[in-house]
Amino acid sequence: MKMSTVWSIIGAIIAIIIAWWVVNIAFTIAWFIVKAIIAIVVAAAIFGLIKQAFRSKDKQRAR
Repeated sequence: MKMSTVWSIIGAIIAIIIAWWVVNIAFTIAWFIVKAIIAIVVAAAIFGLIKQAFRSKDKQRAR
């Protein structure tokens, strides 16, 4: 086996390891962004419900 073939195989293995690492980080960041968006939507919905509940209590007190 030629030395260039050995280096090609080693290079391919290193490329796979680096790609695996990069893809893992990319999916971790993507999942974090998705969780953050879901948390923001849920927080906004809960905030709206709380605000509506206090608004209805204030209307009842005004009567």
